[in-house]
Amino acid sequence: MNIAVPKARSLYLFVALTMLALFPQQRAAAQTSPSGPVRIIVGFGAGSTADIVARLVGRHMESVIGQPIIVENRPGNSSMVAAETVARAPKDGQTLFMATVANTLNPVQARLPFNLGKDMEPVALLGVSPNVLVVHPSVAARNVKELMAIAKSKPDTLTFGTSGAGTASDLATRLFNIKAGSNVVSVPYQGGANQGMTDLLTGRINAMFNVGVALAPHVASGALVALAVGQPKRATILPDVPTMDEQGIPGFDVGIWIGLLAPGGTPASIVDQMAQAANGALKTEMVMTSLKTQGIDPIGATPAEFRKFIEADIEKWRSILAASPQQ
Repeated sequence: MNIAVPKARSLYLFVALTMLALFPQQRAAAQTSPSGPVRIIVGFGAGSTADIVARLVGRHMESVIGQPIIVENRPGNSSMVAAETVARAPKDGQTLFMATVANTLNPVQARLPFNLGKDMEPVALLGVSPNVLVVHPSVAARNVKELMAIAKSKPDTLTFGTSGAGTASDLATRLFNIKAGSNVVSVPYQGGANQGMTDLLTGRINAMFNVGVALAPHVASGALVALAVGQPKRATILPDVPTMDEQGIPGFDVGIWIGLLAPGGTPASIVDQMAQAANGALKTEMVMTSLKTQGIDPIGATPAEFRKFIEADIEKWRSILAASPQQ
């Protein structure tokens, strides 16, 4: 037996079923928080600066987003392994990347399996670790212009240690040559800055750009002489060391930045919430003090500001490479 359904009731039934079908999509579109645990992928090993910052900031973010945050270390190939993992991850806010200056250096020197501008979404710029120029006390220079004068008058004589070709310390050395009109000898240490520091402290090399936290004890003891900070502002960890700008060398900005990225296409509402949580962490006394102890000056920036920063950083490194000969 067929039961007739009035036309009005049929219409109501159709509308109700349509709304039920659309509801999950509407709920997803309105999603402002990740629906499960969040991973922060770090491209360096446990105990590295990026790892420490991820754990510090992540601890505060948990209370804001209402989800546990797990730090996952995936070192390899100058953090490109970790970066590609995040670039290919679901766009649901459950995967973040602790990016560093390596991720703006890599695109100008190698063909990447992903596009940083399209496959990554800037979340928050967390801080910068200043790159500081130091010399062995035997070098007869007590400011950067004196060192530049020596470098220019004695080509191929001064030796600068670096962490390897294409690293921030290498490009800082190239920029020094550009600004001084000199040709100092770059000594790449495949073992990293620590190996170079050993040779600098014994006087086997003359100078080096390195992060302030690694230099501060040696500067305080007189084992090294700090000449200049390679960024517009003085370093909190070495407050008495003037910047390049202060010494009449403008446009010398080679700081080691660190920040959070998400997979490209992550909903803006989730990105904004993550940004607020991360920037909020920088305002807490515990996080601020801990970062400064690590030699990192907290910054904070909106996703839009961070995107502009990344774009400018890539162009800066590209211009230095274009203007300097291969070391």
